[in-house]
Amino acid sequence: MSATVIPVPPTVLLPVEGTDETFPVRRVYCVGRNYADHAIEMGHDPSREPPFFFQKNADNLLPAGKDFPYPALSSNVHYEVECVVALKSGGSDISVDDALEHVWGYGVGIDMTRRDMQDALKKMGRSWESAKAFEFSAPVSPLVPASKIGHPAKGAVWLEVNGERKQSGDLDQMIWKTAEIIAELSKLFTLAAGDVIMTGTPAGVGAIVSGDRIDCGVDGVGTLSVKIA
Repeated sequence: MSATVIPVPPTVLLPVEGTDETFPVRRVYCVGRNYADHAIEMGHDPSREPPFFFQKNADNLLPAGKDFPYPALSSNVHYEVECVVALKSGGSDISVDDALEHVWGYGVGIDMTRRDMQDALKKMGRSWESAKAFEFSAPVSPLVPASKIGHPAKGAVWLEVNGERKQSGDLDQMIWKTAEIIAELSKLFTLAAGDVIMTGTPAGVGAIVSGDRIDCGVDGVGTLSVKIA
């Protein structure tokens, strides 16, 4: 094997709950406006239109136990709690019936968003990367295998800031369910082992400031606590 001209970038590894094993991350996909109440609060029609996707980078993931550093160039950063899906295999044009066979496990994540920057980008008709894929923009809990918890289709999705409940929803309120998300995503990209999917957030998103503490979770999957540095 030939030598690399620069050091090989490290692989992003997410811990597996209750073990010393890790899950290596390949790509991170996110689903936009996948809860009707959140679509409404963002000023959109909650009807079942085709899902849309955007990406974060693998090294945007912030493992549990680390503080979230408030990003520069923004003064309105929002939390969005989501159920996270981790794939053990993939492919293209996966059927809905086969989709869950590709899931390794689940976790809890927060899609941190520079809302002021996103709003400006929307007005200019530009892409969202700088508002969504900034450093440490996706805090995520340890993952739990589907072999242990199954494939949750119901369960409260919630988030608190400094002990005050801000977001309350349920997995059964997702417009596009997990299997459908995988199937639709596989029409656009060739999915593979190591891919992570953030499945959307319920209503109640809002701003955080330095010193805040976020506690969130998906019942039947796990919890996550993050301090805003």
